[in-house]
Amino acid sequence: MGRLIILVGVCLIIIGTLITLHIPMNWIGHLPGDFSLEWGGIRVFVPITTSVVFSFMLSVLLFLFSRQ
Repeated sequence: MGRLIILVGVCLIIIGTLITLHIPMNWIGHLPGDFSLEWGGIRVFVPITTSVVFSFMLSVLLFLFSRQ
């Protein structure tokens, strides 16, 4: 449980640093496989590839921290 709390803290620090330093993250949501549909005034966004990338990165991090 302690390792999970440390992992969450490190992730929050990294995200906070990226936001504070205004590092461009324009690629998020604009990868091939992310769909954006628009009908009149309604916009639907389905970030399939971005979800897969973040899921893979989170799985690797959890695997590394769960090893004993």
